This record gives sequence, structure tokens and C-alpha cells, in this order.
Amino acid sequence: MLNSDGSQNHGEGELLETWQRLVQALLGLLALVGAVLMAHYYAPPETSTLEQQVHQLSRQVANLERQQSVSAAAVDDARESVAYIYGIYHVSGSTQSFRARVSGTGFVVAPGLLATNRHVAEPWYGDREVAVALRRGGSPVLETLVAYFPGSPLPVSLETAVLSKRGDLAVLRFEATAFTKKLRPLTLSQALPQVGESVSVLAYPMGVTGMVAKSPAVVYDRLSSHPDDAETAGELAALSLIRPSATFGHIGDVTGDKLIYDAPTARGGSGGPVLNMRGEVVGINSAYIDGFSGGTLGITAAELRPLMETAKHAALETAAEGSGARSQASRATQNVSATNLRP
Repeated sequence: MLNSDGSQNHGEGELLETWQRLVQALLGLLALVGAVLMAHYYAPPETSTLEQQVHQLSRQVANLERQQSVSAAAVDDARESVAYIYGIYHVSGSTQSFRARVSGTGFVVAPGLLATNRHVAEPWYGDREVAVALRRGGSPVLETLVAYFPGSPLPVSLETAVLSKRGDLAVLRFEATAFTKKLRPLTLSQALPQVGESVSVLAYPMGVTGMVAKSPAVVYDRLSSHPDDAETAGELAALSLIRPSATFGHIGDVTGDKLIYDAPTARGGSGGPVLNMRGEVVGINSAYIDGFSGGTLGITAAELRPLMETAKHAALETAAEGSGARSQASRATQNVSATNLRP
């Protein structure tokens, strides 16, 4: 019995030792796996992953540079279609009669059509002082309104095509010349801009004064003392110095038909196109809030579309009426000729 019991105890001891060794081996294996996982977690990224990150960053930089180059090219391409508008008007028949100049910006939206603000096309629109004179029996008279385009030494005459009844927009008709027939209409964006989107404004801030200020020194010395009038504008045009300025910023908000952005502007910039990165018109520069650098205001391009359609339709009707009148005149001439040939 003793031998038998001793053998049994000895076998149980060996089995216990075996289990202990297995547990120790298992714990060691788990420790090894844990060490491998920790090493992988804290190890620096592999070369392939680092290369991917560098490649992605390079691609983002390239995209940004491409966007900037597209924006610069789009702005440069649009400049020739942005005109400086100059006019003179007066209010007569009132105790507050006066005569004043108007300075603004417009841009080609279709062959023969120029978009701008209503307060540029109709300078007394929204003017409280003029409104008082009109209520006292005064009558506004637009004496002249012309457009100077970059690259042309001569102004072109403007006339009203259509005025917005509820907003500060207008479409003007300009005379067809060999030069104006080559002008490229700017494309209106189909979508509203998004908050934070980059935009640029092409305009003539400060009008003639601003263009003289940025002219070469020899021209500035000669013209800086000249008045802000049609004669000085004509001299700038003759020297190919009628050129819009570009300012850049971002959309701060879009509220209904209004845009708010931080691209700077000033008097004379009214009516200039607000362009997105692709060179599409997203708005029309309209006003600014004094004392707030981010408070430049524009009107969305969507508000311009119905005015353009009205102006185009009116032009077609005018052309058709003119064609009919010419046909009648031609028939009358033929009848007269036939009558004269009779014995």
C-alpha cells in the first residue's frame, strides 16, 4: 500500500509540474504577443505609409496652386469685358436744382448688353437728397452716360435696356462697334456661392482718381491735378490706362438675394462683377458698410437673369420691328418705282 500510494503521489506531482510549465509557457506566449502589439503600435510609420502621406500632401498643394492659377487666369481673362461707366445728370425745375457726375462699373453679359447697378444707370435712384428735390417738382435728366472699355481709346454710348423694379440692378445697351463686337460676355454662375468660398471683384474703385493714382509716375505727375471728368477719362483711355482693379476675399454670408464678402471696394466700384475661382459671375458689387472691412455687399447673379432675358426679348422685338419697317419702306420704294415707269 505504501509503495502504491507513493507512486500515485509522485504521478500527481509530475502532472502538476506539467500544468505549471504549460501555464508559464502560455503566459510567456501572451507576453510575447503583447510586446509585439505594443511595438507595432508605438513604432514609427512604415516607409510606404510616410510616402503616401507626403504624396497626398503634395497633391493638395498642387491642387491649391492650380486653383490659384485658375483664379488668376480667370480674372485676367474677364478684365477686358469690365467697363468704366461715366455720366452726368442734373435735376431741374426745383429749388434744389443741381448737376452731378456718376462713376461706376459695368460688365458685358451678352452681345450689346452691359450689367450694372441701377444707381449707376439711374444715378438719382436711392439718393435721398434727390428724392426731396423730386418731391418738390424737380425732374431728373441724364445728360450723358458712356462706357470706357480696356484697350479702346474711345467711349461707347449707353442707353437703358431694363431697370429692376425691386432691386439695385440694371441692364444697359451699348452701341455696336468693331471693338465692342469682339467683347466676350461673362458667364453667370448656375449656383449660389458658399460661405467661405473665395471670390474676386473687378471694378474701378475711386473712378478716374483711382486710375490716375495707379498710373505710371510720368502720367500721374501730369494728370493728378486734373479734375475727375470725361476729359481726364479720355486721356487715360488714349494711354490704354482704363483698367479695372481686382480685389480678393471670401464670402461671409448669403442672405436671400444678397452676398456679404470682404473683398474691398469703394465709390466707383458699384456694378462690378463678383467672380468665383472659375471666373463665373456669382454677384454684382453694390455697396459697402463704413467701418466694417468685411461688409462689402453684392446682389446674387440669379437676380440678374430675368433682367437679361427681358433685355434680350426687347432687343429681338426692336430688331423685328426695324426689319418690318425696312420691308415696308422697300415695298413703298418698289411701288413708287413701278408707278414712275408707267407711261
